[in-house]
Formats: sequence, structure tokens, C-alpha cells
Amino acid sequence: MSALTRLVPLARVGGRLFRSGRARAAGGGAVRHAGGDAHAGPCYRQFPQPSRKAVIQAEVLSATMWFWILWRFWHDSDAVLGHFPYPDPSQWTDEELGILPDDED
Repeated sequence: MSALTRLVPLARVGGRLFRSGRARAAGGGAVRHAGGDAHAGPCYRQFPQPSRKAVIQAEVLSATMWFWILWRFWHDSDAVLGHFPYPDPSQWTDEELGILPDDED
């Protein structure tokens, strides 16, 4: 019985989605939220010109991203470079490197 009680909320959500999908197909109840200059107009063989607000937002977002990357690299570089000192390859033996022994006869 508890499994059925867990499925009741899913059935309610599914019913709401089904009803709203039917209303959209009939053309009623749909509200378009595409205002402002968020979308670029159609451009044929030319680059779309972003608004000044979009350019400033992109610059601030990219500056924040690079600040975070460089800050984390400066303060926690072990995450990129590793947590242990890099081994000295000159101290490795031929067996560790996979070099076959020379047969001198």
C-alpha cells in the first residue's frame, strides 16, 4: 500500500502536464515570456549585433570565471599538479622502465 501512496504525487503532476499540454495544443493558456532584447533578430550573412547589456554581462561572467580558475590554481595547485612530489626518472632502474637486459656473449 505504501508504494501506491508514493505514486500519487507523480500521477498528479502527470495529470497537470497532460492538461496543460492539451490547452497549449488548443491555443489557449499559453503565455510568451520573450520580452526585451534577449533575442537577436534574423541576420542573413552577417553577425548578429549583441546589445551593450549582453556584452557587459558576458565580460563580467568571463572575468569572474577566469578569476575563479586562477584563484583556485594559486591556492590549491595540487589539484592540477598532483599531491605528491614528482619522482626523479634518473633514479629508476631498467627493470622499472621495462628495458630488457643486454645479453653479452
